[in-house]
Amino acid sequence: MGTRQAGSSGRHPRRLATWAEQHREIAVDSLRQMLQQPLGALMTVAAVAIALALPTALVVALDNVKRLGGDWQRSAAISVFLEADLDETEGAQLSQRLRQLPEVERIELISRTAGLAEFRQYSGLGAALDQLSQNPLPVVLELHLKPAILEPVRLTPFIDQLETMPEVDFLREDAQWAQRFQAMLALLHTGVALLGLLLGLGALLVIGNSIRLEIENRRDEIRIMGLVGATARFARRRFLYTGAWYGLFGGMVAGLIVTLMVWLLSAQVSAVAILYDHDFHIQGLDFAATSLLLIGSTLLGIIGSRIAVGRHLDLCDER
Repeated sequence: MGTRQAGSSGRHPRRLATWAEQHREIAVDSLRQMLQQPLGALMTVAAVAIALALPTALVVALDNVKRLGGDWQRSAAISVFLEADLDETEGAQLSQRLRQLPEVERIELISRTAGLAEFRQYSGLGAALDQLSQNPLPVVLELHLKPAILEPVRLTPFIDQLETMPEVDFLREDAQWAQRFQAMLALLHTGVALLGLLLGLGALLVIGNSIRLEIENRRDEIRIMGLVGATARFARRRFLYTGAWYGLFGGMVAGLIVTLMVWLLSAQVSAVAILYDHDFHIQGLDFAATSLLLIGSTLLGIIGSRIAVGRHLDLCDER
């Protein structure tokens, strides 16, 4: 009994090794046959690469715009003008209360004196201000908000909450542009996702059509394989690997195209950023994004070839 169990357990690793060796041979053989037709393979890979490079480049562009906008959004603030009869001490007490709110990142208190000095500096009305007997400006609290609060569904109730406070005279919003920026980013992300879906479908159809042509060209070989005992699964496996190679190489070329585009634009983008006193460097595909691109393109190749094989290989058998 023990000998039988030992023999059974020993056969499983051998079966696994045989299975892996068969897949390795089929993968290498499918790659070799694909390279024997370099022009057709190159055209298929190029079509897949272009279809994948466009949405990938747009995603990279959106990510960089989001990074650039992140610095601006951190400066989004609400100026809270307090009632004229409140002094700096009462303003500081209100500031301590507002700091406890989850929507607030930090608060700057602008005293009457500091506000008047800033107004004098930028208004050009210094002579007129000297004629005033007292400082007419109120204490102001600059509320710098967390980026998550900039969504309209959260910002509007927060503003309503501030306006109901008895110490508050009125508000000035500097965060409305950040709201619009986030709404535009969300719209662009949706558009890029839809475009990527359409172009991914196009890449899938390109691979499927290439596999269909290859099945037609190898129809006699497939019949001979069937006559000598090859199973349908064995015949399909070769074309599935061919589709995977098309997808993988298409994803690699798409990644190279996007990387080249980032490299060509990097110096110009940095130069424009310097003109606006901003230190910004465009970022390309990182390791995670590259891995996702290659895995996704390979899966597209497998799916496209599987659809073509499931339809046209059966038709080939019927003929």
